[in-house]
Amino acid sequence: MSQAQLYAILALGNVILSSANVIIAFSLLAYILTHNFRSLVARGFLALLAFVTVIFVVDVIIANVVTERAALLWLRAQWLGIALVPAAYLHFSDAVLRTTRDESRIRRVAIPITYGISLAFFALAAFTDRVVQGGGYREGIARLDPGPFFWTYLLYFAITTIWGLRNMQLARRRCLTSTSRRRMAYLGLASVAPAAGIVPHLLTTIVPAWVSANWILAFSLVANVGIALMTVVMGYAVAYHGVLTPDRVIKHTMIHYLLRGPVVGIAIIALMLVIPHVERILGLPRDTVLIFTVIIGIVLFQVIINVAKPYIDRLIYRQDRDELMWIQTLDQRLFTTTDLEQLLENLLTTVCDFLRVRTGFIVAMEDHELRIRVFCGSRDRAEHFLSRANLTEIVALFAEQRKSQSRRGALDNDAFVLHNGYWLLALNTKDNKETLGIMGIEAQMRKLYLSPRELETISELASQAERALEDTRLQQEIFGTLQRLAPEIEALQRLRSTPHYARSGRLSTLEGSPVDSPEFPQWVKEALNDYWGGPRLSKSPLLRLKLVAHALEQNDGVPSKALRAVLHDAIERLKPVGERRYTATEWLIYNILEMRFLKGAKTRDVAQRLAISESDFYRKQRVAIAELSRSLSDMEREASRSNGK
Repeated sequence: MSQAQLYAILALGNVILSSANVIIAFSLLAYILTHNFRSLVARGFLALLAFVTVIFVVDVIIANVVTERAALLWLRAQWLGIALVPAAYLHFSDAVLRTTRDESRIRRVAIPITYGISLAFFALAAFTDRVVQGGGYREGIARLDPGPFFWTYLLYFAITTIWGLRNMQLARRRCLTSTSRRRMAYLGLASVAPAAGIVPHLLTTIVPAWVSANWILAFSLVANVGIALMTVVMGYAVAYHGVLTPDRVIKHTMIHYLLRGPVVGIAIIALMLVIPHVERILGLPRDTVLIFTVIIGIVLFQVIINVAKPYIDRLIYRQDRDELMWIQTLDQRLFTTTDLEQLLENLLTTVCDFLRVRTGFIVAMEDHELRIRVFCGSRDRAEHFLSRANLTEIVALFAEQRKSQSRRGALDNDAFVLHNGYWLLALNTKDNKETLGIMGIEAQMRKLYLSPRELETISELASQAERALEDTRLQQEIFGTLQRLAPEIEALQRLRSTPHYARSGRLSTLEGSPVDSPEFPQWVKEALNDYWGGPRLSKSPLLRLKLVAHALEQNDGVPSKALRAVLHDAIERLKPVGERRYTATEWLIYNILEMRFLKGAKTRDVAQRLAISESDFYRKQRVAIAELSRSLSDMEREASRSNGK
């Protein structure tokens, strides 16, 4: 491969990656702006993204300018991003550190000062030769020469960047939980992306003339790849700050947003740039081929994402896959009011058509009143019936009818009651103890004579209407319960999403002892679930307990075996004194832990042995695990005190 060919490939790669960085930065800016703007960290990140976007937009523009004068003008304009990124990075790092309750008056004053200094550097670079000067094309690359204040800017850039990195490191050290530390580590590592985005542009200015253009382009190519990846990681970490939505929802939303937005956009841009610039391709103008390529590409990428969606969701929801997949299908299973009315209308229309009548209706019992759900034919006639109907009389009539119906079994002609010109059929619950609604069919004769086959058809349609009414009423009760629980759910989400940070003198203790973590009871539960072997036991954070370290010697040096022994001792510590009784209250916690986890008995068998229902068993099991967690905490603190002595 010749040097010219290598140059062309590297130049095209840089244009594609610069375009990709523009798309990624702008997409994340739009996402954070619409999802998380209230967060202090998010606003700092938006400022940073805005100036990074300016840098890469100008890179794309310069690759397409036709004159040297225009290229040099755009290079000076690019200094808006280059000059302001250090100030925005310090602003962002201060916002992250402030979320850990580390306030600093010095930082608060320094941030506007750094913005002022950055604006001064931009003005000097754009309108004078103090920071950059001269310049031109060298081996096909547009660049400016350093001015007398360029080295001052480099010093300012280094100071602000190091200060920002120090802030990120302090923020991570103040995190208490493993989750917050992990996210802060991602954020701190990826936060070097803005600085990395500036470095290639600064090196282009000061690199010696003897350095080959291919080396500069190769370095810029590698830097652009790293910047793209780190920018995504930064956006991913920032998306969690100050949001009450569960982590799984944020992760799912953002990953699919990135796939359908930036990924598709980058792929289309790459296709547009890669298609060769020749007048004719396969006998067609290039623009025609380009249009078809873009259209086909957009459609194909959407199809590929839709096909891959189940597999992507499986990766996102590794731990709670079954529960979350079931939750995601609820919107397809639940009945809305419109869904119910459409179903009842179809059933009623079928009944009216089957019996060859013009008018019918279904009314439901709501708040001790009859209300029209659906009607067939004239609504006025249905409303006229309701206005004349005596609810007490109808309820009493159907109560007696239910008794006789339960004695007869199958639906017969006597199940229909003639009232005010309509044959009425009660729509009852499954246990036949309550009337959910009434199906009314226009009465064309004084006595109803239906054949067994006709009665069987009507019975099937009425049963479907009964199931729909009963299921909908149950759903409404569930929705009502959820609405009453909404404030509590919101409060729990707020507690879950609130990070926990260190106060002075507490960090070393919390770093070393899992018992002080808010997630400790959950770790205990996971270890119990895999008591006889599994990843949640062999990789449990409980392995950091001093108790486990002490038990290693007696358990062949196997950590999981030592943890199993510690859990066994903690459960035995909860064992009451005296003869064991399975139904005694004081033995309940020990019996649940010993039978369910140490012996591995099934939930149903344990519940039957303890003479409690399965739903009550799960409530009692939560209490038992909480007691076991307290027992382990006490044992761990005792071990720490004995070591101290």
